[in-house]
Amino acid sequence: MRLRALLETDALGLRLLGGEDELDRTVRGVMTTDLRDPSRYLSGGELVLTGLAWRREPEDSERFVRILTAAGVAGLAAGEAEIASTPDDLIEACARHRMPLFSVNEKVSFASITEHVVRQVSSERAGDLAAVVDRHRRLMTGGPAGGGPEVVLDLLGSDLDLRAWVLSPTGRQIAGSSLADAGPGLPAAVGAGLAGEHLAASRSGRRGPHRVTAAGSTYSLFPVRSSGRAASARDVRETVLSDWLLAVEADAGDWPEERLDLLHGVTQLIAVERDRRDAARTVRRRLAQEVLELVQAGAAPAEIAARLRVAAPVLLPGLGTAPHWQVVVARVEWEGGDIPGGPVAQALLEEVLVDPDAAGPEPSDRIAVAHTGDEAVALVPLPAVPAEAEAAPAAPGLHADALLAAVRDPLARGLADDGRLTFGVSAAVHSAEGLRGALEEARHARRVAAARPGRVCAAGHQELASHVLLLPFVPDDVRRAFTARLLDPLRDYDRRHRAELIPTLEAFLDCDGSWTRCATRLHLHVNTLRYRVGRIEQLTGRDLSRLEDKLDFFLALRMS
Repeated sequence: MRLRALLETDALGLRLLGGEDELDRTVRGVMTTDLRDPSRYLSGGELVLTGLAWRREPEDSERFVRILTAAGVAGLAAGEAEIASTPDDLIEACARHRMPLFSVNEKVSFASITEHVVRQVSSERAGDLAAVVDRHRRLMTGGPAGGGPEVVLDLLGSDLDLRAWVLSPTGRQIAGSSLADAGPGLPAAVGAGLAGEHLAASRSGRRGPHRVTAAGSTYSLFPVRSSGRAASARDVRETVLSDWLLAVEADAGDWPEERLDLLHGVTQLIAVERDRRDAARTVRRRLAQEVLELVQAGAAPAEIAARLRVAAPVLLPGLGTAPHWQVVVARVEWEGGDIPGGPVAQALLEEVLVDPDAAGPEPSDRIAVAHTGDEAVALVPLPAVPAEAEAAPAAPGLHADALLAAVRDPLARGLADDGRLTFGVSAAVHSAEGLRGALEEARHARRVAAARPGRVCAAGHQELASHVLLLPFVPDDVRRAFTARLLDPLRDYDRRHRAELIPTLEAFLDCDGSWTRCATRLHLHVNTLRYRVGRIEQLTGRDLSRLEDKLDFFLALRMS
């Protein structure tokens, strides 16, 4: 609303003392204060109401008005309840800074003025927001070229002065206002914090919007749920780790129901765009699935290379030479095992593998991810490294520790206390011949990550011991025979007696054969542990005090 409208409302008891040429300023809120410096609580556009308790000497007026002007305040109203008339020094300071000044009749309370302004501003903005949604809906009917999340966020900024961002579940900025006066972008740390709060609130079952304070600002978080996935989901865990969110820099706690409904309409429009982009990933997912099936089936390198030549232009358009490739394997596991982890891991990898500093949706369009069972496998193309750069100290491509640092905190909030995400990263390979080894390498790295504590864990190829690097090249029939000979007697015994010999063996080896540490980890008496190890040795004919037998058991467990 405009300042002029306040002056024209007789019931408010306002009298203009100066600033007649500035009455078309927009009022976006009200603040009552007697602080000498209220700047930390001002965001611009307020009508400031004051009883002048801050004024102790005439010079105070200049300092106070200067602070209001710097904060972008719309106008100042001074109450007459405690003073006979508004001081001349305040009138003169407002005139110097072109700050509209009103006096408030002593019979009118500040609360009455506040209630009137809030009611008017809320109703006007609700009407403006309806226009925003309608305008964007018309844009969307023109097809993908007609809009996108950025368009509606620009309209929110220009029409309602609301700053908003669309964030991924890891807090990466997918879209934000592109207007020049929209202010600085959302810091990465704040985005990750908001995403974590949103995921935690969603897992707890609380309805949005969720109110969060971060870096001195208040945000309202609205879920952006994909209509296709949400309709088929039976459990929140199937979609919570892949849903986008809309973060609005405002407190929606006092918004009327009509305005909240309109913001939910905005999220539905953004969800439509999300569905379109998901549909566009179908080709990349199919390519990844075909390559994965060929690699796992032991297809000839020439056949795999032919399929990669088809994939390369889709994933890296315009690339003149064949790229290098990395493989990333991820697994999402929920307690109870009744929630399929593969689709969740697939959606997560499509987000996790994007550079966290890269804004927009396009970077995720360069990654092909397939899933099978609870496991997802990503095929990540890397531009071929020039020969002169081969000796550079920083290896090209993805690094497990960097990926983990970017996503661990927010995703851990969404996994809560019943979910776990682990992933492993292979080294870069230069041809189809290396893909099978890269896939096995990534899977072994993921198993290393799974052995660590924490809800989100990762490991890279650098962390694999030399003997583990040889495992991808062991023929499958040799693996099966080797592991069956050593581990099947233990598995059979565990099935019949629930003796937990396999977990005991794993813990014993992980503790380097230390009886005390292993017993502590398993919460057993040392004598009970000695009995179990003795049973393992009796069933297998091996001696766990011998290095060779320890190594055989270790390899068998890793290959099983």
